[in-house]
Amino acid sequence: MPSKTSSRIAALTVAAVCSAVSAVVLTPSAEAAEVRIHDIQGSTRISPLAGQQVTGVTGIVTGTRTYGSSRGFWIQDPDPDGDAATSEGVFVFTGSTPTVTVGDAVTVSGTVSEFVPAGTSSGNQSITEITKPTVTVVSSGDPLPAAAVIDADAVPDTYTADGDTAAQGSVNGLPLQPAKYALDYYESLEGMNVRIGSSRVVTATDAFAELWVTVKPHEHPTRRGGTVYGSYTSQNTGRLQIQSLVPTAQQPFPTANVGDVLEGTTEGPLDYNQFGGYTLTARTLGTVIDGGLQRETTRKQKSGELAVATYNVENLDPTDAQDKFDKLADGVVTHLQSPDIVALEEIQDDNGAKNDGTVAADQTVQKFVDAVVAAGGPRYEWRSIDPVNNADGGEPGGNIRQVFLFNPERVSFTDRAGGDSTTSTGVTEVDGKAALTASPGRIDPGNGAWTNSRKPLAGEFVFRGRTVFVIANHFASKGGDQALHSQYQPPTRSSETQRHQQATAVNAFVKEILKTQKSADVVTLGDINDFEFSTTTKLLEDGGALYSAIKSLPKSERYTYDYQGNSQVLDQILVSPSIRCEDFSYDSVHINAEFADQNSDHDPQVLRFRP
Repeated sequence: MPSKTSSRIAALTVAAVCSAVSAVVLTPSAEAAEVRIHDIQGSTRISPLAGQQVTGVTGIVTGTRTYGSSRGFWIQDPDPDGDAATSEGVFVFTGSTPTVTVGDAVTVSGTVSEFVPAGTSSGNQSITEITKPTVTVVSSGDPLPAAAVIDADAVPDTYTADGDTAAQGSVNGLPLQPAKYALDYYESLEGMNVRIGSSRVVTATDAFAELWVTVKPHEHPTRRGGTVYGSYTSQNTGRLQIQSLVPTAQQPFPTANVGDVLEGTTEGPLDYNQFGGYTLTARTLGTVIDGGLQRETTRKQKSGELAVATYNVENLDPTDAQDKFDKLADGVVTHLQSPDIVALEEIQDDNGAKNDGTVAADQTVQKFVDAVVAAGGPRYEWRSIDPVNNADGGEPGGNIRQVFLFNPERVSFTDRAGGDSTTSTGVTEVDGKAALTASPGRIDPGNGAWTNSRKPLAGEFVFRGRTVFVIANHFASKGGDQALHSQYQPPTRSSETQRHQQATAVNAFVKEILKTQKSADVVTLGDINDFEFSTTTKLLEDGGALYSAIKSLPKSERYTYDYQGNSQVLDQILVSPSIRCEDFSYDSVHINAEFADQNSDHDPQVLRFRP
């Protein structure tokens, strides 16, 4: 995800008026009475003065943004009106490096605007700003308004109200209720000087100099220090993004892993952006205290157990540094204990994102296999099917696909010719048992469910004389969904439509196998790009054909990915009834998602069972 360095902030500079005020017409200056910041902010998300000229707005500068394209400063009225719903702070957009400094008392004249980060089509909330400002410094060195303390007692447990059905579900026009709803609480502090105390890190520092903390240490904690996202109706209200107002060139942003603590006071204006919503832009940043998080190692499979794993290796191609191959290989050998079968997602073609028609990935896979051997693992054999050029989504020119690795000393692959990028594999009966008509083969690649998305790869394996069917998946991404912090509540998850179609197609294929052989061992796995409680998963499981094995874990361990303070499930391994009824073992092996130093943004998973 792009974010808050100069490149990310530049994305915020295309001003847009939110949909709820898009019809506002400029009116004469609001000069009839003194205009204060709380008059500009009002008691809803949209300023009652949006589009108007205001003059002589007074405040104390509480922060300056001197880098990127969204430059400006925040001011706050030191004399609040006593209404908890009206913020006393506002951002003054200058577009160039501001000349004021923190502690200046200023008067500002300009136009009140509602800026929607990423534009109105994003569904994001808007930021109330004063634009095209004329600024007068009245005095310097003034004391800052006391920071509002954001802590577990202050933030409501309920995330948000449902939006107004008459406004397409927008909450923009609803009166703020900061004592009842967390999103309203944060909005009531928009632009104000805020402070948090020592807080646990719940998303590690990323490449864009940001991290996430929770001010509610007991809210849905993971076993390792994160915060579990367990349902659409159980939001984590204590999550807060942290950035620094000091450019990284002047002061490096601290590196933190999940479970570390941002100790001491972190203080600065409360901002809002498209890359996470409400964000504390820190003038003063706490100190990171190491929580001692270590990468997990799963147990070795026993001689009679088949170990099947899935691992999204994040756009791997031969142009990546050898170090990435080595670390990913170490993850397979050391932390996954060399599974018998590994389904890899996001293997790119032999020249990566170079968009020249190349689709083969032999060099990519061979480089990875060699790295596994160098790490002390088995020399895996592999099977895959090259996609049609640029037909499977992902990075243009990258041609990502799923690949099966298997240890030939433990398991064999049943090759049946006929499968290619456009030809379906099917299910037939051989000697009273199910078999694939093509192995490896793709499931219904002509189905519209797979348009611009990865097609499932099915393969037939034999372990200790018993056939196991494995289906490797990489469902459509969540791109285009409205954010959790959207003005539309509940937010629209438009990307689900395609995943639902994909889940239905895979479920139907599994049912064909089970119809042919009720006792067949089927493992469906990969980057499902959806939660274990989602409709996508329910459709995969339909009719009892499959069961998502991650649900066998305690809720505090159900996650494979960490996004904006939420530890969540995207990658899954689902099993047929014959496996579910046995004593299977499942592990989500946390080696990436919780760490600032990541080899992939996904954690791998492994399933062990006795076919």
